Amino acid sequence: MKASLLLCNCAGTQSPDREKIAAATGLACSRVHTGLCTGEVDLVAKALGTGDVIIACGQEEATFAALAEETGQPAPLCVDIRDRAGWSDDPADKTPKIAALIALATMPVPPQKTMDVMSGGVCLVLGQGDVALSAAAQLAPMLSVTAVTTDAPDAPVGVARAFDAHRGVLRQARGSLGQFEVTFDGFAATAPVGRGAPTAAPPRDGAVSTCDLILDLRGEVPLFPAHEKRDGYLRADPGDPLAVARALLAASHMVGTFEKPLHIAFHESLCAHSRAGQVGCTRCLDLCPTGAIVPAGEHVSIDPNICAGCGACAAVCPSGAASYDDPPAAHVFAMIRTAATAYRDAGGVLPRLLIHDQDHGAEMIALAARYGRGLPADVIPLALEALGAFGHAEMLVALASGFASVDLLLGPKADREAIAAQADLASALSSGAGIEGTAIRLLEPADPDALSDLLFTAAPKMPAVAPILTLGGRRDATRLAVKALAAAGGVGEAPILLPTGAPYGAVLVNEDACTLCLSCASLCPPGALSDDPDAPKLRFREDACLQCGICETICPEDAITLKPQFDLTDNALRQRALKEEEPYPCIECGALFGVKSTIERIVEKLEGKHSMFTHSDNARLIRMCDDCRVSAQYHSEAQPFFGGARPKVRTSDDYLKEREIKKDDG
Repeated sequence: MKASLLLCNCAGTQSPDREKIAAATGLACSRVHTGLCTGEVDLVAKALGTGDVIIACGQEEATFAALAEETGQPAPLCVDIRDRAGWSDDPADKTPKIAALIALATMPVPPQKTMDVMSGGVCLVLGQGDVALSAAAQLAPMLSVTAVTTDAPDAPVGVARAFDAHRGVLRQARGSLGQFEVTFDGFAATAPVGRGAPTAAPPRDGAVSTCDLILDLRGEVPLFPAHEKRDGYLRADPGDPLAVARALLAASHMVGTFEKPLHIAFHESLCAHSRAGQVGCTRCLDLCPTGAIVPAGEHVSIDPNICAGCGACAAVCPSGAASYDDPPAAHVFAMIRTAATAYRDAGGVLPRLLIHDQDHGAEMIALAARYGRGLPADVIPLALEALGAFGHAEMLVALASGFASVDLLLGPKADREAIAAQADLASALSSGAGIEGTAIRLLEPADPDALSDLLFTAAPKMPAVAPILTLGGRRDATRLAVKALAAAGGVGEAPILLPTGAPYGAVLVNEDACTLCLSCASLCPPGALSDDPDAPKLRFREDACLQCGICETICPEDAITLKPQFDLTDNALRQRALKEEEPYPCIECGALFGVKSTIERIVEKLEGKHSMFTHSDNARLIRMCDDCRVSAQYHSEAQPFFGGARPKVRTSDDYLKEREIKKDDG
């Protein structure tokens, strides 16, 4: 049964075109109502009983969900076409945009992967004097509280002891909600016994304790990087009573079992962090704001308890070892393609994509629509949980899917440095592919009106691009997108030069210095460098190169340098020889082995010049293959296992004759 769409003009403040929307979306549209959430709510209740219903109102989603629960019906799908489309000063037709928004809303959402985090309510309060003790006293009825102050705790005498109060200086803290571990120096536990003022035990260093959450009222440097993203760590200025009250309220609710999303899927075998003790790629380690990523041998390890889901690691990971999973990149590509296709099918041309977060960005758009000019009719907003996960691959796929530009609306919690690096890389690739102007922008407006002003500027001119169908991972999608843009832009086949640190590029080899030791090929994580089993040859496939730098580091001759670039041709997909030489024939059996120039150079340096190669045939061993060398050494008189001639076997006659000789001599 086809879904029905309930339309509303929100008390006459917008004018959705029923016929055009029905034709563009393929949905059975109702007449345009005036107040579905107020005077016409009975019509909603009636429609809910008829089957699959979509309500074109996002503001009152909770109201309609409660109504569905009362009537025993499933909650309807609510789509906001008012703030994001209808409330706009742009006179252009909003129908293509509405069709795109509805198409996005009706896409199936991949299930979210989660893990359980348990908190027993064991709370550690840190601070000085009355502020920390007062906060501990307020939390004591709800949590199991311990207060540790830097000065002597002055707990009231003659009342029931509701919490523990000790003295100490915090040395270290680690962990997250439900599993914090803290270490104190000068820790002096307060004795709960005795008359008069409480007494403290002698101070000691290195005292370790565990807790479920930490309330930090010290007013000093935070205990963790990006502390606002650390679950279970609450920090407030002790001089701000309102901030302390908010922290107390948040702490009081941190008891029980919580579902934490698993933001990142990680595959150790793909990680290019290091090989044989040589460090290569450190992109995710350099960017992780919370410190959730640490080295773990030849790969890295991501602590899901500390990971805040910013997505920066997935955006910069060149191998796909770390991939964002909430939602996966493939789903984001599908969302981009769905929005662009629906907009075109509804008669729109060259839409623009606005990426924003669920909190700050959504509020800015709503305020701009309610009190300002709203969004232009060709700007399609797309909300994501993590802006950092929208990397250069997603930006280029959007351009190659038919969007004229991609704007990212940054909020106060966005990791600007990581996002800017991805935007610069995408801009370098799009510019190299012939796209002129600023097709990718980072927007940081001061207010909603400024946002509208930025978006109502003219969109950059884009050539007609044949929309792509993304397949494979992010690297495959990037190559497909850049080739599509280059075909539309009419650029040549010259490689696109990229900024330092880009995950695409070539390996340059100084042939005069290279000895074909092949240490680079043996350690290359993605196998971009490889040897040839039939000849002394170093082969390279540019499309597989991650520019991790291990080959450059490990080369004993310093013969390797990296060149960040993007080869548009199919040559990047083929193996080519960077260095090859003539093999050396064994002087005994003629089998080819080793590198001729290397063996000749070794013989030249040793024969007649080294004591072991002056008066012997040892130089011949260098010219032999492995099998012949072993055979020659085994049969040589100088071989280490040679024990001389075997003794003659003695018989009884020999012993008797020897005895007769001794008798005659005696």
